[in-house]
Amino acid sequence: MKRTSNILIVAALAGGALLAACGKDHRKPGKIYMPDMYESRAYEFYNGKLANMKPVEGTVKRGEMLPYHLKEADTAQANAMKNPLVNLTAADLAEGKRLFDIYCGICHGQKLDGNGPLYNGGSGPYSAAPANFLAGKVAAYSEGRIFHVITYGFNMMGSYASQLDREQRWKVVAYIKSVQHPETAVVAAAAPAATADSTAK
Repeated sequence: MKRTSNILIVAALAGGALLAACGKDHRKPGKIYMPDMYESRAYEFYNGKLANMKPVEGTVKRGEMLPYHLKEADTAQANAMKNPLVNLTAADLAEGKRLFDIYCGICHGQKLDGNGPLYNGGSGPYSAAPANFLAGKVAAYSEGRIFHVITYGFNMMGSYASQLDREQRWKVVAYIKSVQHPETAVVAAAAPAATADSTAK
């Protein structure tokens, strides 16, 4: 009997505490010790500012190639650069195409003709035609120059250094060059397979 009365007393106290909590004015919740952490500032990542930020200068992501030391104004040195990925395979070119279609094709077109969906012959949302990789002065750009433009951006185009690491950018460059000069790209992609066949005999 005593045990039952103890249970009833505890239940009554818990009910009273619950009712007291419900009656509290929640419009004044009290003080926040660190409001900047409790109510963090919301950032819209794809607003063009954060998404196009370049990585911190001099940093190297784990497993990535060494930093690109040329500054934005060093275009003459960039023009002379060669693709450091010398043993490119067909899989590397396929990866370059995949990355180009995702990041570049929306403006430059999947055919590299500068007629992507955002331009669409002038009827798209962008009124200025993107660069055509198959004709005009951009078609003559060196590997290093294209890499430099992807890294720092040019005119209306922003930097893609935060979306594509250095190896991925070089693969995109290799893909562009393989479309511009398919005769050399096929030989480069097929060369490793040919040597593997000759060693197997």
